[in-house]
Amino acid sequence: MTENQYMERAISLAQKGRGWVNPNPMVGAVIVKDEKIIGEGFHARCGELHAERNAIASLTESARGATMYVTLEPCCHYGRTPPCTQAILENKIAKVVIGSKDPNPKVAGKGVKMLRENGVTVVEDFMREACDRLNPVFFHYITAKTPYVVMKYAMTADGKIAAKTGASRWITGEKSRALVHQMRHEYMGIMAGIGTVIADDPMLNVRLEGKRSPVRIICDSKLRIPLNSRICQTAREYKTIVACGIERKQAEDKIGCLEQSGIQVVSFPDSQGKVDLKSLMKYLGSQGIDSILLEGGAELNDSALRAGIVKEVKVFMAPKIFGGAGAKSPVEGIGVDDPGQAAMLKLENMSVIGEDVLMEYTL
Repeated sequence: MTENQYMERAISLAQKGRGWVNPNPMVGAVIVKDEKIIGEGFHARCGELHAERNAIASLTESARGATMYVTLEPCCHYGRTPPCTQAILENKIAKVVIGSKDPNPKVAGKGVKMLRENGVTVVEDFMREACDRLNPVFFHYITAKTPYVVMKYAMTADGKIAAKTGASRWITGEKSRALVHQMRHEYMGIMAGIGTVIADDPMLNVRLEGKRSPVRIICDSKLRIPLNSRICQTAREYKTIVACGIERKQAEDKIGCLEQSGIQVVSFPDSQGKVDLKSLMKYLGSQGIDSILLEGGAELNDSALRAGIVKEVKVFMAPKIFGGAGAKSPVEGIGVDDPGQAAMLKLENMSVIGEDVLMEYTL
């Protein structure tokens, strides 16, 4: 195998932690000696051993003089687990090939420095672009302290998210809907607006066996959420946060009922009595929520774009045409006056999912 293939193996291993390691990064490590893999591992869950230590734990022979390929700079501080640099040094690994730099101020070059000071040869930025693609969520969260927000919606070929009657089940096919549940597993939070809750009475959970459901976040400016909605009825099963735009003293009774059902109510009013999304993001980040899948309606999507909190847009387009002047579009609000004011997207990937097309953009 080549050096590239060893790092590709580490990247493949890292992806096994997707959805489980948040708010930590996905990391994979491969240990090579005499052109043979003698150990490999990945970070499986937050709070458990890091990739480097798991790779060392799997060694089939002594790592003295070996080379470790790791997708992210090894940590050098005590957190929930001991520093990985210590384990590398203790096992006499001679060379460490690193993909991504770690922007965490507790690491950020310190891991590399410690290894070099102790005689380890370090190669940095090896296949960095491929390794960086593993962790856009972590890189954003560790520096901005706010969740990485991904807007997701399904639409027809003529850009409609519902028929003129408001009916929207189902626009996309089964394969696309299954992929959405996988996406829900990958992000720590899922956010929707009160319009979606009232119209569709969704659960906003994950219906795939062995996967994790995200924290449900409902933007509900006037606290209109029905107490008999499925969100309220299942709040003790799935952590749920309702963000409103009114002061608590203005709705003590409703807030009391919601909290009694297990819902956490937070108030972040803006000047118009709506939810201040930037303030909400800061709060959610402080609660350890590193990422959000935004499954909002047209109004919340518009508000999120205007607030500048959206980092990616994932669009499922179905081979259907609804037509109708009254049929909703994915983003509404007041719109822009000129094409030059548009939110600009960069197409990163396009794939066919069953009969649908998935377009993935960054802003």
